[in-house]
Amino acid sequence: MSIILAGVSHHNTPLSIRERLYFPEDHMTEWLDRLAGYSGLEERLILSTCNRVEVYSAAEDFDQGLDAIHRFFLESRDIGEDELYAHLYVHREDEATRHLFTVASSLDSMVVGEPQILGQVKEAYRVAEASGHAGKALTNLFSRAFRVAKKIREQTPIGESPVSVSSVAVDLAKRIFGSLAGKNVLLLGAGEMGEAAARHLKASGADTLRVANRTLARAQELAAKLGGLAVSFDNLEGALIDADVVIASTASQGFILEKPIVASALEQRRDAPVFLIDIAVPRNVAPDVNDLEDAYLYDVDDLQSVAADNLRGREEIARDARAILETEVETYLARQQAEELRHTFAAIRFFAESMRQEEVEKTISRLPELGAGGREALDAMTKALVNKLLHHPFAVLRRMAEEDVEGISVESVQKLFGVEPEGDEDPPGPPPDGSD
Repeated sequence: MSIILAGVSHHNTPLSIRERLYFPEDHMTEWLDRLAGYSGLEERLILSTCNRVEVYSAAEDFDQGLDAIHRFFLESRDIGEDELYAHLYVHREDEATRHLFTVASSLDSMVVGEPQILGQVKEAYRVAEASGHAGKALTNLFSRAFRVAKKIREQTPIGESPVSVSSVAVDLAKRIFGSLAGKNVLLLGAGEMGEAAARHLKASGADTLRVANRTLARAQELAAKLGGLAVSFDNLEGALIDADVVIASTASQGFILEKPIVASALEQRRDAPVFLIDIAVPRNVAPDVNDLEDAYLYDVDDLQSVAADNLRGREEIARDARAILETEVETYLARQQAEELRHTFAAIRFFAESMRQEEVEKTISRLPELGAGGREALDAMTKALVNKLLHHPFAVLRRMAEEDVEGISVESVQKLFGVEPEGDEDPPGPPPDGSD
């Protein structure tokens, strides 16, 4: 099985493209089922967040598997070949492992150390596993990634004073105003990110907090927790008139605030500016709102300068975390290769044993005068011969694999001996005596 990863992220792809590739969480099983319709992928998982959209898979043939992922993106999302290929990165095997460990440990996030990404990766795996799309290969890989992320948080201070996209958005609002004391805030969305933003806003001294959500009961629940006011989506324009800061984080697939409604609210604000921070993907606020004279709109990619300041203060922690990560990557890959070699050696032994038994039976059929003692001696002698012939090449191949000798891989060993192990268990039949 080849591990294949293909995706885009905030590092190389603008928000305008990422949001078109985004897969809504509430329909993820349907998208996985659709991905399964493309031949070439044995296992499948989709990770879709505000910063990245990635497909992880296990495939018997790398080229066929990658072609399936390409076609899935092109036929499922609003994007053309040239645009997709200009931004899509592809990793396999070692690099795919290293990338996943880095992502799960929040070392590849826009906000280094943010805790949300690990939960998002776990949820992506849970959905894939529960729907039958994640098998042994992805389970081994993701289980290890979760352990590595936990180890890094236990052995470094990266999880102390946790930061997130929500907290960075509030930091940006504080930079704009100098202080949030006395400012009125409108929060669009009462989900996890919205709640996190609301808590940061209250801690920063925001005066009045209004919460709007498509489900009014959820808005009322969050507003009651934080001493704010719930607002119906039918009254957004009225709430916008009083808002100095708007933070949008709903899961809506279309714009909630468009230019006309914001323009109308600004007219009634009598030139008082409004700052809108849209941390949703896909975006909640139409980009042309920024064309209005007194509207200042920031999206999730605009937060990168604030996030960069966060990274500068955490460089030493990040270096320590990456050192742990590299050790864990090498350990995992070595164990994977050792396990693959074990199965390969078992397949070679089974192949050799089958040939030995066939030749012994032929020889006995040609020697009818051979007694029971002679047949036992012939059987024992050929077993010993096979064991001795295999012992030295197995030992050398294992050592070369451990030393990472160029050109030596499990695949090359399989081709050399003409075997291809199937399944997870050793081949059936009585194993020959002797050691590897």
